[in-house]
Amino acid sequence: MKSLLFPAVAGMLAVMSGAALADTAVSAVTDLNVRAGPGPQYPVIGVLAAGQSATLNGCIENSKWCTIAEAGGQGWVYSDYVTADFGGSRVVLTQRPHGSSVAIVSPPEDIGNYSNDYTGAIISSDPVVGDFPAPPAEIRTYVDTHRVDPVYLDGEVVTGATLPDTVELRTIPDYKYRYVYVNGQQALIDPQTRRIMYVMR
Repeated sequence: MKSLLFPAVAGMLAVMSGAALADTAVSAVTDLNVRAGPGPQYPVIGVLAAGQSATLNGCIENSKWCTIAEAGGQGWVYSDYVTADFGGSRVVLTQRPHGSSVAIVSPPEDIGNYSNDYTGAIISSDPVVGDFPAPPAEIRTYVDTHRVDPVYLDGEVVTGATLPDTVELRTIPDYKYRYVYVNGQQALIDPQTRRIMYVMR
């Protein structure tokens, strides 16, 4: 999938810890949403493609949301799906060795305008192996014309992640996958495993 470059987000983030690692190279382990703010309720402003590199500016303290810069733009990613070099090994950012320093950044001032009242959490997992073929046009049309109320879950919408049992999966006639509208995005779900198989962008 071709990466999408995201526009600059207004405002600079203040780095709170000068001794921490700043401007660290990271890469996405799967196609990853880049959001306008640190949470699934913020709009998606781009995609960091699997294997694509970006510069880590820092993370919010006690949070999995981190800010990155790429091609002159800036945005927020969920750190379960980005890796960085720690001690000569590529490690998922949220699993970095104890004592590793990452710059601490302040959340944007408008974060109070967004609710963190999630109904559950997306379970992080390895990405789905192999390329999932794009759904037929009639499936996209069906999902687009049969919109459902969005569900907001803690975490990020990526292939391979698993939805909790509390999320109702909607049926698509004569199609093996079901669909949901979660964290502002439509996704196709395997009803047996509840894994996200395809994110409709």
